Amino acid sequence: MNAITAYGPRISGLARRVPSWIVYALGCIPGLLLLQRGMAGQLGIDPVETLEHEFGMLAFQFLLGSLTITPILRFARINLLKFRRALGLLSFGYLVLHLLVWLLLDQQLRLELIAEELSKRRYLIIGLLAFLLLVPLAVTSWSGAVRRMGAKNWVRLHRSVYIATILGGVHYIMQEKVWATEPLIYLGAAILLVGIRAFWLRAW
Repeated sequence: MNAITAYGPRISGLARRVPSWIVYALGCIPGLLLLQRGMAGQLGIDPVETLEHEFGMLAFQFLLGSLTITPILRFARINLLKFRRALGLLSFGYLVLHLLVWLLLDQQLRLELIAEELSKRRYLIIGLLAFLLLVPLAVTSWSGAVRRMGAKNWVRLHRSVYIATILGGVHYIMQEKVWATEPLIYLGAAILLVGIRAFWLRAW
């Protein structure tokens, strides 16, 4: 850790020279490759389910990535704060695609079927709650929102990302219907990252 910390300022300096649009561009690549595979018929026997799952995973991975920015700064002294917004918006973008695939391709926008699915499958309600929590965060992610809302109100609102992250992990586990290793690892990572942040907030 000392070696990493020693290189922290140097890495931070390099990061400051990297424009944020590069993170957006790189973050779009997995989604574009996934769509390319879909158009080529390479998503298996149930391409809609695969597309839905993969978009959901990308959304969760980018969300967890955004939550690692502060711990990296505190523990390794590497400042990547300028990329946190990009990671968060990439997460929300993939989450929107995840939801649209479910609504348009899976449920074919049949309202009665959507209502029936929501009533039978609690993990869908949990996933929808996570999405609804993230909507105002995405809407207020631009710099001017901090000035309009005030810093304290903005920070208070954006703390709901921690609840959304845990809900996302629970949604993942419940939709698997079995205690698989991968969902447990993701939920564990979510709990760890949120727990670290909660500890710091209490310490303040």
